[in-house]
Amino acid sequence: MFDSHAFFKNRFSEHLKETSRYLRYIFNGHTAIAMLFFISAVAVYYQQWIADLPANFPTAWVVGIAFGLAASYSPVRTLLKEPDLVFLIAAESKMNAYFRNALLYSFVIQLYLLLIVAAALAPLYSATYPERESYLLTVLVMLVFKVWNLLANWWMLKFRASSIRQTDLITRTVLTVAVFYFLILGDLILTAVTTGLYMVVFLYDYTISRKQAGVVWDLLVQKDRNRMQTFYRIANMATDVPHLKSKVKRRQWLTSIVSRVPFQNKHTFNYLYRITFVRSGDYLGMYVRLIVIGGLFIYFVPHVWMKILFGLLFLYMSSFQMMTLYHQHRTIMWLDLYPVDPKWRKHAVIKWLFQLGLIQTVLFAIVFLPLQEFVGAGIILVGGFIFNYLFINGYVKKKLV
Repeated sequence: MFDSHAFFKNRFSEHLKETSRYLRYIFNGHTAIAMLFFISAVAVYYQQWIADLPANFPTAWVVGIAFGLAASYSPVRTLLKEPDLVFLIAAESKMNAYFRNALLYSFVIQLYLLLIVAAALAPLYSATYPERESYLLTVLVMLVFKVWNLLANWWMLKFRASSIRQTDLITRTVLTVAVFYFLILGDLILTAVTTGLYMVVFLYDYTISRKQAGVVWDLLVQKDRNRMQTFYRIANMATDVPHLKSKVKRRQWLTSIVSRVPFQNKHTFNYLYRITFVRSGDYLGMYVRLIVIGGLFIYFVPHVWMKILFGLLFLYMSSFQMMTLYHQHRTIMWLDLYPVDPKWRKHAVIKWLFQLGLIQTVLFAIVFLPLQEFVGAGIILVGGFIFNYLFINGYVKKKLV
């Protein structure tokens, strides 16, 4: 007899073993050092900013939006795989225990986000409303809305049309944000009204989901596969992930810019890795995000030396994470058939990473200019160039084997 509870335990054990294997590489020494530096620096400046908090700061909006988004983001992890489309559909009537466990697992693994948001905004709330002692109650309300949103998301997964699911999600998110905004503001009447409106949508989702025929198996498998691919892309920054399926985007205009290399054998890999960087769904986005986040840190951090340290840290993170570009085509046999000396492959990656580092260094230096910190711009230019050269030709070069 099929036991869906035991099946979930087995599937969960496999999933835990798979993810923990990559988490060891994600949270290695390099990542731990970067995270420790970030958390320490942000905590120091956050406390200084709280001490000088403006009287008219919109705390209710900030906390309300943060709590509302954290409670509304409630994806359901079912741990289903593609073979289940064949072998489990016949057992759909016996899968209640499996899906109940999946909902419980989804709630537990998302608690970390709620705790981070609650801990981060507690000093801001206390500084704005020192006379109140209701912050813990607000956090408990967030947990309740988290459960409601998780259930509503699960019910809406019975609809194949993405427009219906997106409309419902946007409506519930707006109402959830409104509830927390009025709750933080202290307006209990409007809090009750918006909560009532939310319950109308919540009960409507339950009612219409009951009228659906059954589970949309292919949608559940697709959702879970996409989330695992996201996890694999993060893990791929630290180690090789054979399960990763790269998405290729054309980006014709950008490809035409970076692919301008001399038409010679020794530049074959220069062309290959440049267009791989641009057209792959991972590298370009990661590189741009690091530049944007690093630029924001440089712009808003008050002390010039901390700006420089953040600039160098983001240079390090970019170079370290772009190293995986070298292994991008490791499973393609055509590279071994190219009539090109293999040494040019490593040389092409080193050269391209160095050029990316130079571009990032120049962009970080430009951020200093509107602040009229010309000395800082000069230091980050020179320091970034030296760091980029030493790190890539020292550490990175030895790791590309």
